[in-house]
Amino acid sequence: MRHIYLLLFILTYTLFGFGQKAINPLLTDDVAAQKAWVDSIYDGMSLNEKVGQLYMVQVMSNQDGKEKTEIIETIKKYHIGGLIYSKGGPYRQAKLDNELQSLSKVPMLVGMDAEWGLSMRLDSTYAFPWNMTLGAIKDNRLVEQTGKHIGAHCRRLGVHFNFAPVVDINTNPLNPIIGNRSFGEDKDNVTKKAAAFMRGMQSAGVLANAKHFPGHGDTDQDSHKTLPTINFSEERIDSVELYPYKKLISEGLSSIMVAHLNVPSLEQRAGYPSSLSKYIVTDVLKHKLGFQGLIFTDALTMKGASEFSETGDIDLAAFLAGNDVMLMSEDVGVGVSKIIEAYNQGLIDETRLEHSVKKILRAKYKVGLHQYKPISLENLSADLNRLKDDVLYEELMENAITVVKNDQDLLPLQQLETKRIAYVKLGDDTGSAFFKELKKYTKVHAIEAKRLKDLDGKLQPYNLVIVGFHRSNDNPWKSYEFNEEEIEWLERISKKHTIVLDVFVKPYALSALKSVSNIESIVVSYQNSAIAQQKSAQIIFGALSSKGRLPVSVGKHFNLYSGIYNNALKRLSYTFPERVGMSSEKLNKVDSIANYAVKKKMTPGIQLLIARKGKVIYNKNFGKHTYKGKEKVEFDNIYDVASLTKIIATLPLVMELEEQGIISLDSKLSQLLPEYKDSNKADITVKEMLSHYARLRPWEPFYYYTLDSITKRPREKYYRFKQSDSFNIEVARNMFLRTDYQDSIPKIIKDSELLDKLKYRYSDFPYYILKKFIEEHYDRTLDELVQSHFYEPLGANNTMYKPFYKISSKKIVPTEIDDYYRYQKVHGYVHDMGAAMQNGVGGHAGVFSNANDVAKIMQLYLQKGYYGGKRYLKPETIEKFNTCYFCSQDNRRGVGFDKPQLGDEGPTCGCLSMTSFGHSGFTGTYAWADPEEELVYVFLANRTYPNAGKNLLLKENIRTEIQRFIYEAIED
Repeated sequence: MRHIYLLLFILTYTLFGFGQKAINPLLTDDVAAQKAWVDSIYDGMSLNEKVGQLYMVQVMSNQDGKEKTEIIETIKKYHIGGLIYSKGGPYRQAKLDNELQSLSKVPMLVGMDAEWGLSMRLDSTYAFPWNMTLGAIKDNRLVEQTGKHIGAHCRRLGVHFNFAPVVDINTNPLNPIIGNRSFGEDKDNVTKKAAAFMRGMQSAGVLANAKHFPGHGDTDQDSHKTLPTINFSEERIDSVELYPYKKLISEGLSSIMVAHLNVPSLEQRAGYPSSLSKYIVTDVLKHKLGFQGLIFTDALTMKGASEFSETGDIDLAAFLAGNDVMLMSEDVGVGVSKIIEAYNQGLIDETRLEHSVKKILRAKYKVGLHQYKPISLENLSADLNRLKDDVLYEELMENAITVVKNDQDLLPLQQLETKRIAYVKLGDDTGSAFFKELKKYTKVHAIEAKRLKDLDGKLQPYNLVIVGFHRSNDNPWKSYEFNEEEIEWLERISKKHTIVLDVFVKPYALSALKSVSNIESIVVSYQNSAIAQQKSAQIIFGALSSKGRLPVSVGKHFNLYSGIYNNALKRLSYTFPERVGMSSEKLNKVDSIANYAVKKKMTPGIQLLIARKGKVIYNKNFGKHTYKGKEKVEFDNIYDVASLTKIIATLPLVMELEEQGIISLDSKLSQLLPEYKDSNKADITVKEMLSHYARLRPWEPFYYYTLDSITKRPREKYYRFKQSDSFNIEVARNMFLRTDYQDSIPKIIKDSELLDKLKYRYSDFPYYILKKFIEEHYDRTLDELVQSHFYEPLGANNTMYKPFYKISSKKIVPTEIDDYYRYQKVHGYVHDMGAAMQNGVGGHAGVFSNANDVAKIMQLYLQKGYYGGKRYLKPETIEKFNTCYFCSQDNRRGVGFDKPQLGDEGPTCGCLSMTSFGHSGFTGTYAWADPEEELVYVFLANRTYPNAGKNLLLKENIRTEIQRFIYEAIED
């Protein structure tokens, strides 16, 4: 009998009052317990309490004391069924909600407009992308995740109903109130996105609400201000506007909000709002569509409804039309009295009242209000602003950003060495995140001008202009149009330059352009958030592929679903650790040890970067340029990388020559340089010397021979403090070595004695020797060669020899206060004395760079010679040089590359694969790559400032301990 009773109950609630089968979305799995609770609550209610359940009143957590008192009186006097929260903050709302709920006999349903997250109404909460942005995404699973995340936020704040998703089909570009709030103009896309959003949100325990029934998309009027007209036939409305509702209803949609619209084909009374129409609410929504969920009116204070009747009459008309919940009544007291009067007069019977009130109670049971608990304030802010929300937002933007035009395959940008790029910002909002991200890939200059004539002149040196159109991201109703002056500027720039236009607003902005024929590439980024700007820059440079498609058509320029898919070029992108299977929380240990190193004065400052699977997931700066200075370490500051020069300057050029057959690993010095034929080094091979297995001396203090033997000061014989043809080697600022001394260094090396025993012994000599060979072969200097062959095409614009005269000294981190040779602060000049005596260009030292650029070069190696759409080196070449040929002789080294230790001690944490490789530098620098974990780690420091002293970084294993923490943070 119990089973028969349950079956009859479900059947009754499924079919009662409806002409077709439908899902009752308010029933729970424990339907008998739900029915018992609903019946007991209902049976214990007075008429006033029942009618009060029909009302959801507006509350703001930032309201004053008077307004709060009025709300409390309303709850106590009219027993209202629900609250809809608006402006305020999360803590204030949580506290207020706990207080107000304690006053209610039956816990109240709490609703909010949180279409793109709680941030739609509350400060200090999360804002997800708008629906128009989500509409550009092909993968609806991401939209479902968005609904789930928003649902989790709502539930954490005690919100049971989210008045979302908007299912209006935005077929009118001039729609002033929907626009960005719509998933687009195609009914299928809107429906699929809305269904996914609904599933995600309801899976988090928050009930969804589709709006604005029967469809607010095709109008150019705002129902907050007037009564918009939807002037289409019933057949058109049924096939287009109602299309999403049918699908969502069949999938368990919990509630629907009825809009204030004039729909002549569905309501014969002229100018009569749809929210008050019995035919629209009951006949169409309930009977024809079979909807059994809660039906909310749109706010009854809106002009679309409030202008059509006296206070209270609207409430009664809305209830008689079939609505269950009167949202934001102008006057609850008057409205309640009107409905009770109608009940007493027989205009409303008990069955009708019971129908709506029990639906409301079922919803309360479903969201857990039968076991109500106050909102916990502990960790509230953290729970509403989670790292995983940022991770999802980032993935959403990566999938939404749309390339709609791309003449001659300009995007993603390649051949960076040929590009002179300017960035011009249009619009009234910031584009700083976009510009900062662009500069990670190559040299980009921001150009500003007050007059078009001035702009023309400033842009003359550039052959590519990236124009960012930035408007406010505060809400989807903000202005999105180009103004007339901006259109004129854009037309002028596009006639004279190759141009990439990136609009950080909704796509309709492009409609104002008379023509797009002169614009080579157009990117629609939809929103002007920092993450949108960053991801758009990454797509422009091919660090990410472009995946989005337009969810709307844009005037005469672009059709619905326009979108060009571009493959990524395997440049580094930038993201969160969790995107690549690592833990942000565990990486906090890296912060701790870096801060410890700075605090203990092991180095004044640090640049630290970690990348995995082609994505930079950690890039932070610590400390300052000097202990006593004010200059904090910034991302574009450059360090003297010391011996990293070996693997980021000389070695790639050697690899090139080996691929070309100019040299081989078995080439002997006597074959490379004729002067070595009769030397004791004639038979040393490239492989042996780059593996540090050639009996070469570690180094030679060349500078020492140029000092006075007594004063230890530079001898006048060798130095001048004014440049001339005879003294032309600048070893430090205004300090010039004799030009002919460069000939002495190679001779000293050639004539030097070999070590007595053949064993692993690190030496700088191979790089002096190879520098000489490379420069003679090409008849160009080493710095010129590596710049043109690697740094410029890589976009390593912060990597260079001799930076003092190339960039501002404020961007160069000083290396030492020299009190033994140059007797001045070494700042912008190479720290290594031997490299300084080669005019700052050593094969073993001399390069300055930042962590981001070093990572590009290490990533090139990790990707077996490929980066940014270009093959620099063959995979087999990388493999050949990253091989330990003398491991059996207890020599861990590869050819040029350092390798992990063979025993207990060595250059790494001992916790990474033997295929890994890298190098370290005297100034405190370190770079390492691991093919097996696809990981790059770069550590730059100036531990030699103010003097080299004790190497505490090495003594306390700071760099390798950080490496250990990195590997401990890997979770996949």
